[in-house]
Parts: sequence; structure tokens; C-alpha cells
Amino acid sequence: MTNEIKHGMQIFDVVIVGGGPAGSTCAACCALAGLHTLVLERERFPREKVCGDCLNPSCWPVLKRLGLAQQVRDLPHSKLTSVDFIAIDGRKVSVDLPTGDPPGAGEISVKRSIFDDLLLKRACELGAYVREQTTLTGLAHDQDWKLETATRESFRARVLIGADGRNSTVARLRNLLPRPARERVALQAHIPLPRNFGERIVLQFLREGYSGQAPVNESELNLCLVGRPPTISRLRQWAQRHFEIPTNQPWRTITPLTRSAVPCARENLLFIGDAARVVEPFTGEGIYYALRSGELAAGAIRKIIGGEDRLSALHEFARDFAKMYRGRLWINRLARDAVLLPRIGSFFVRAAQLNPLILKLLTAKIVSAKL
Repeated sequence: MTNEIKHGMQIFDVVIVGGGPAGSTCAACCALAGLHTLVLERERFPREKVCGDCLNPSCWPVLKRLGLAQQVRDLPHSKLTSVDFIAIDGRKVSVDLPTGDPPGAGEISVKRSIFDDLLLKRACELGAYVREQTTLTGLAHDQDWKLETATRESFRARVLIGADGRNSTVARLRNLLPRPARERVALQAHIPLPRNFGERIVLQFLREGYSGQAPVNESELNLCLVGRPPTISRLRQWAQRHFEIPTNQPWRTITPLTRSAVPCARENLLFIGDAARVVEPFTGEGIYYALRSGELAAGAIRKIIGGEDRLSALHEFARDFAKMYRGRLWINRLARDAVLLPRIGSFFVRAAQLNPLILKLLTAKIVSAKL
């Protein structure tokens, strides 16, 4: 996947640290605009990632602009047509998901290993240089950014992008990484798909936290568990009984689930995706925010490298970045409360049995198409 880089320190228009959906999208858009672009990724793709694996309809316009919409549809995936909300006492409310307009633009689930690999390869195809298994260890700023890696390579960049996730090394090296809140733990695994599971997402509240479930292809189910540290082992035991999972089932984990936002733009440094703001995984919007923030950042970089006013470009990026989340972060707060106090989530399910409009409005807000 790696395009060859000439020996000696090179000055890139933009160096992007992190090759996930945010970084790959930004790199693809920058390369498409003719910018000298480098991605530094510490892992080797394909690799799995703790995630609900869901792409909501908001993602399709961005994927179309990347020339990837049909390729994503060609990946092994599952169409998702409804969400089942299940209370602690077992009461259930089902909400239909939009089928998409045009057809095929609805909600799907796809494993992050193959989705992220496709995005990173697209960035490479468009001309971005990609260095996998490359860890950033040093960062300095004078007129440009100077980056040092664990392999003792050095790179310079006119603009730097932090797209390296919630535990961003770029933010840490710039003393910008907020103290994380470690009040919850998430576990995730792909397990055999139960018979007759259907084309649905299940959000199930339990006394210890909640479980998110979604088929990702014809044979596998994405199973996520979220709870407090003292209760996560009981959640895992519940999953082992409920899904007949062997005790040696490997689980992936990630932390923190919540932390304060990092300023998305300062100097010639931009943060995108989870490096900028961590959204509650309950909502399933994370991949959209990653794709769209990467696209927005590329637009700002294009203006800066093209000689337009830097402060104006950064201000416009920050404004559009904030607009992307406007009116939706309350859903994140509600979801967080529902995990910390599962009875709150169960209350909404019981209330929705009397008035389904409550969860229909919530679901519509989550999966509504955006630009």
C-alpha cells in the first residue's frame, strides 16, 4: 500500500497522523486536490477496531464524493432496517430505519477491518503516501512541523493533522490531551450470528450497562458491551450465557469512552475524528463524524496551501466542524446517562411503548442524512 518516499527529509503540504476513516478521508481529499500528502499509521491494515460497525445514511454522500460508495456496497455487509430497544425487564420497542433515497443509501453494518482498509487504499490510489507501522515519537513546530518517528525517520509538514483517535499522540505531544474519564469500559467481539437474528440493531439495557448488537455479514454478529469497571465482568458473563459464547472468546476493548473535546484548529494544526471529539458509541454516528471532519479539514488545508488567509480558513473549518455536531450532542449525553443509569434507558423504552414517537424522533435524529 505504501507509495515510495524519496530518501532524505521531505517537506509535505500535509502530514496526517492516523489512517482510520478520518485520516484516510482527509488524505484522499488532499491528494485529489494535488497536495503532497503523507499518512503515518502505527498499525498495519487490515486490522479490527472496537466499533459498532454501523454506517448510517449520512456517510453515503461523503463516500460518493470519494468514489467509494459502490465499492463499500460490494463489501460483505448487512442491511439494517430496524432498531430494537429492549428494557431491563425485557419490554421491547422496534423502530424502523429509513431505507434510503436513492435505494441502497440506508443504514448498513460492515466490519471496520475491511472498511478502513478500503479507505486507506483509496487515499494511496489518489496519490497520498502511506507509511504503516510507523509511530510518531517527537513533534516540534517552527515555521513548519517537524515529525520524528520510532524508526528515526524525520518528516516536515506545512500543515499537521491529528487523526490518531481518542488517545491522540499528536494531542499528547502538544500537551492538549484532556484527562480521560474512566467511568465505563467497552468490550467488543464478532461472534457467530444467531439464527433468525434479522436485519436489525439491538440496543439492550441491562442492570450492569447495555449491549449493542448488529449483524455485519451473513455469518457474524457485532456484539458490544458497555458498563462500569465493577460490572463489566458480569456483563461478559451475561453475554456468554445469552449467546452461548465460550469462556475463551477473545474481546477487544477501548478506553476512554468519554473525554473533553480538543480544539479542532490552532496554528497549522487540525484535529479530526475521535482525536478532536469522542462521541458516545451508542449513537452509531462516529464513522460519519470521522468521514465528514476529514473532508472539512481537507478543504481548509487546500485553502491554506493555496495561499488564502490562514486564520479565515481555520475559522471556517472550526465553524463547520461545530455545525456538524450541533443539535446532536444531547443524544450523546442521554446515551451516556442511559449507560451509567440503565434504568433511565429502560424508562424511555417503557414510555415509548405508550408513545413510540419518542424513540422514532431519537432514531431519526441519529440516522438523518447530512451533507
